[in-house]
Amino acid sequence: MTPTITRILRDRDASLCLGAVLVSGFGSSAMWLVSGIWAKELTGSDGLAALCAFALWAPALAGPLLGTIADRTRRRPLLVATNLALGALLTTLLLVDSAGTLWILYAVLFLYGACGAVTDAAEAALVAAAVGKDLTGDFNGLRMAANEGMKLVAPLAGAGLFAAHGGARVALLDAATFVLAAGMFTLLRVREEAPVRDDSGRRGRTAEGARHVWGDPRLRPLVLAGGLTMLTSGISGAAVHAVVAGLGRSPAYTGVLYGVQGAGSVLVGLASGALMRHFGERRFGGAGIALTALAVVLHALPYDAAVLAGSFVNGLGLPCVLIAGLTAVQRETPRALLGRAAATANTLMFTPTALGIALGAGLVETVDHRVLLPVLAGARLLIAAPLLTGRPVRATSRPPTA
Repeated sequence: MTPTITRILRDRDASLCLGAVLVSGFGSSAMWLVSGIWAKELTGSDGLAALCAFALWAPALAGPLLGTIADRTRRRPLLVATNLALGALLTTLLLVDSAGTLWILYAVLFLYGACGAVTDAAEAALVAAAVGKDLTGDFNGLRMAANEGMKLVAPLAGAGLFAAHGGARVALLDAATFVLAAGMFTLLRVREEAPVRDDSGRRGRTAEGARHVWGDPRLRPLVLAGGLTMLTSGISGAAVHAVVAGLGRSPAYTGVLYGVQGAGSVLVGLASGALMRHFGERRFGGAGIALTALAVVLHALPYDAAVLAGSFVNGLGLPCVLIAGLTAVQRETPRALLGRAAATANTLMFTPTALGIALGAGLVETVDHRVLLPVLAGARLLIAAPLLTGRPVRATSRPPTA
């Protein structure tokens, strides 16, 4: 364990932030998987099951607007209140017991996604204050490792609980994790100044975060590269079943591939802070994208060892540009603007995944995956090239609260 990670774990506020992310991430990962299974069981429809993921993703499109909430109030009380509200909201899923009540599940998932956009923005701003800019990269890496670790455990636990007791029990488990996270945020000792009043109007406040991210030459390349990489990730993710079929394996083998990928993400998350200090955010992100190019080439080969190696390499590479992008936003953004900037960056980097999945679903029906995946590898190398070859832009000193 590196000295910087040890510093984070020994720091009271940083460890509380990480713990809150860990427990709420466990419940969210379990609920994400179970919601689709629940809808499928109640209706027998694959399309209605898929709508659960859409309901969770859709509010992310309004991320820049929702991020203004995180800049108009103190972030710690906001996180406490939002986590408690999510805990209460999830208890309404006790009413879901038939296809006729499925609309309650969709409504809860939509509000769940909207609250998630707010809490992600508030957490990004609060972490920058709690940890300090020098350790944000290490914290973001630890957060990624924790989230990926939860994805290895929580879906299995959620599926098992659903099989034994039904979806309502999983909802209650998720609610309990949010209440626990709220308690951890309550214990934080971070000192926050009152938000500065902004009279530019709602539209102006919302656009300010987007203007900052897009107008800053240090942030724009990373955020743009992250979004394009996640777009291609959605396409390659849609091809995973074709990859598994090409190996002559059953569809359940995809779980093995995702597990191996998660292990790679945990590993790079633990090392990301040190790697960014050594290579810089741009080269760290670019190298990660280049690794994902190698990963899809390996996935195109009809050998188990190659595909497993590709999944591990993809797990190593994919988080890099996301960690680098968020870290850069936290370091280069005035605190008063950080909620909106973080929400804008999250929207630009993560929502292309949904578009990529839709695009990939059509492509895999018409294009052999052994042709499609090498093409994606070439596209990813083009995305990585500006980060690996361009000169880093020097940071200018900025006031911490502007």
